[in-house]
Amino acid sequence: MTMAKDEFMAGGSFLIRDTPAQEIFTPEDLSEEQQMMRKLTQEFIEAEIKPQAERIEHQDWELTLRLFKKAGEIGLLSVDIPTKYGGLGLDLITSTVIAEQMSEGGSFAISLLDHSGIGSLPIAWFGNTEQKARYLPLLATGAKVGSYALTEPGSGSDALSAKTKAVLSPDGTFYTLNGTKQFITNAGFADLYITYAKVDGDKFTAFIIDKDTPGVTLGPEEKKMGIKGTSTRSVVLENARVPVENLLYEIGRGHKVAFDLLNIGRLKLGAGCLGLCKLALREAVRYAKQRTQFGQSIASFGLIQKKLAEMAIRTYATESMLYRTAGLIERVVSRIDQDDERAGLETAKGVEEYAVECSINKVYASEALDYVADETVQIFGGYGYIADFPAERIYRDARINRLFEGTNEINRLLIPTTLFRRALQGRLPLFTAAQKLVGDLLSYSSSQEEGYGGPLHEQIRLLQSAKKIALMVAGAAAQKYREHLQDEQEILGILSDLTIELFAIESALLRALKSVERDGEGAAESKSDMVKVYINDAFARIELLAKEGLAAMEEGDTLWTQLSALKKLTRYTPVNTTHLRRTIAGRIIEAEEYRA
Repeated sequence: MTMAKDEFMAGGSFLIRDTPAQEIFTPEDLSEEQQMMRKLTQEFIEAEIKPQAERIEHQDWELTLRLFKKAGEIGLLSVDIPTKYGGLGLDLITSTVIAEQMSEGGSFAISLLDHSGIGSLPIAWFGNTEQKARYLPLLATGAKVGSYALTEPGSGSDALSAKTKAVLSPDGTFYTLNGTKQFITNAGFADLYITYAKVDGDKFTAFIIDKDTPGVTLGPEEKKMGIKGTSTRSVVLENARVPVENLLYEIGRGHKVAFDLLNIGRLKLGAGCLGLCKLALREAVRYAKQRTQFGQSIASFGLIQKKLAEMAIRTYATESMLYRTAGLIERVVSRIDQDDERAGLETAKGVEEYAVECSINKVYASEALDYVADETVQIFGGYGYIADFPAERIYRDARINRLFEGTNEINRLLIPTTLFRRALQGRLPLFTAAQKLVGDLLSYSSSQEEGYGGPLHEQIRLLQSAKKIALMVAGAAAQKYREHLQDEQEILGILSDLTIELFAIESALLRALKSVERDGEGAAESKSDMVKVYINDAFARIELLAKEGLAAMEEGDTLWTQLSALKKLTRYTPVNTTHLRRTIAGRIIEAEEYRA
């Protein structure tokens, strides 16, 4: 049964429920208005950013600020800002489309997305009426540039261990802040910094700091591996006097601001990675077609075609996951009255519901991009290592994404711990599903799952088996370690990778099935081919992950029993991925770009 538009779906529920294909949002569902915003962004990049790429990379901040204002004039800075404060107030899917397309703008894209995302949304979501009226109209136009200052020299992923202190003045009119924030994007030309300090030594609290606040200075520009056209500096607070009216949200509730913003930041980062995957694949296939070796184009070589196909497959999975997640969040936040002063808080709450999916997108997309960027260099050969060719910058710029918005290791820990916490809170019946599975496996036979019919029936069966495998390993881990599971990081990492693979498999498969239902098998053939290859390979990875996890937890007869149950779930006939990859590559080579 297809879910009604206003029906609520709990975050993480993809693990324990069957999702109808018509229920998910896909890129094929983009409206005409959303497509227009994509085109507007693309035209801005082509006309304003690419001709200035070299000057941007050499940190011409005056140029960067002029480009900010031009972006503001056409609405690219104000998509997420409510109309009552000078923004466009558009939907999250439109914002995701812009983030994806903007990524082709290189370093400038990082600066712009930092400003319009985590540099502005803390005020839009958590600011009071006066703060919103004072800052948001200026941020919407680019008259002021925002920045987000959370990391400190001694606290990166462990943000709550920050050392910056805030002391209220005797007359109660200002706070004195002392501390250093490190690796702050946009720091060199930002007009305000969203930062954090501990009030009374222990109350983690958010503040808005204007750049001309006495006691605020900047460190030198960091010399970075990539994204060289961004400003990355330390923000030093030495007896910085911050007016009490610049305290953001509530004393001691800064963690709420920080973590809710990181959720949306992770989703937007995934969108940027997707855009770069498409750019890299386009550059790679066009170079492969014109590069001749041994008397023929290297695009005709089997191993080059294998690379191009795998690059396209991972891009397809990333795209499917990203827009599915954006659709889930939009379904919730679209019901919020944006004229209500609590709309921002409700939006943050809606995004938080899908924190697991946001972390999944961040991890998967950043690692997919690393793969695609690396293979792009390989296809370019020696020229891929030369700065005059596009592969070199794509490769260098890609690496930061596994560090941004919480490292991938931290996100891998967050995924299962968040799921288990919600299960204990009664928000997600994960343990009930795992317990039921134990009973089902006693009488389970692979013949029970042979009743699927129609297109991609074998892939549907493998998805069902993969969910059972993930639940089996998760149930075993919860039973063995109970409240100490958080100390078993290797097991959490395995559970996280199983969860990520499941979401990737299901998102890619449901998108293909939705395309079959809507357009027919012929029109959906490209998606179906990519799904067949992806699930074939992912299922093998899932089996290995499950074996590694079970062997780490048990031994002897208990392990033998678990492996016997696992064996029931992992029977499948591999598909001819060589043939499918050649077919997929052929489509990409003909189009000279990514096509789903």
